[in-house]
Amino acid sequence: MAGPKGLIIAIDGVIGAGKSTAAAGVAEALSYRHLDTGSMYRAVALAATRAAIAPTDTEPLRQLLRQLEIEVEPGGRVALGGEDVSSEIRDIETSRVVGSYADVSEVREALVRRQRRLGLEGGVVAEGRDMATVVFPAADLKIRMVANLAQRARRRLEEFLAKGVDITLDQVRRDIRVRDLADEVRDYGGSAAGVVEEVDTSGLSPQQVIDRLVDLARQCGA
Repeated sequence: MAGPKGLIIAIDGVIGAGKSTAAAGVAEALSYRHLDTGSMYRAVALAATRAAIAPTDTEPLRQLLRQLEIEVEPGGRVALGGEDVSSEIRDIETSRVVGSYADVSEVREALVRRQRRLGLEGGVVAEGRDMATVVFPAADLKIRMVANLAQRARRRLEEFLAKGVDITLDQVRRDIRVRDLADEVRDYGGSAAGVVEEVDTSGLSPQQVIDRLVDLARQCGA
């Protein structure tokens, strides 16, 4: 499925495994585009909650999606209608509700169409839920990132504390368990063809993870 600009690399995995950091690093190393699809769902969730639109409000959600302008820029900046919401979309409140909006078929269909257009020419590292099964089932390289709960909780806690969020390790651990249970029962109807490389990031530094993924990409012809 490689396009004129290079491979399509799809990265999935559990929350806190380091997907975003790894994907950004791999994209930089290969001079590819980093497509953070999770940020797109977070932007929708933020816009909907700001407008007091619940996940069950189907028609208002449709109208919101038709007019919503989401930009995911190199370097991780996310803009919503021109407003930089890079930090706000990753706050605790948005993190807790994003799954409810992502489960809405209208939301998924609208964003999957956008994501496929962005990855059409290749040369992209796409990360997020169901990248290898629904969005890019014929991706040239499919990676699933995992890590133990203790490692994931510590990583998430460090992220929150760096943003000045007042939260404990136990709270972070509980939130991760809730997300894990929700993700386990989600099925968006896709399946990954071919080999999915599982990479356990427990005990690895961000650079070690990036190096491992870049090596896998090089083996695929990147």
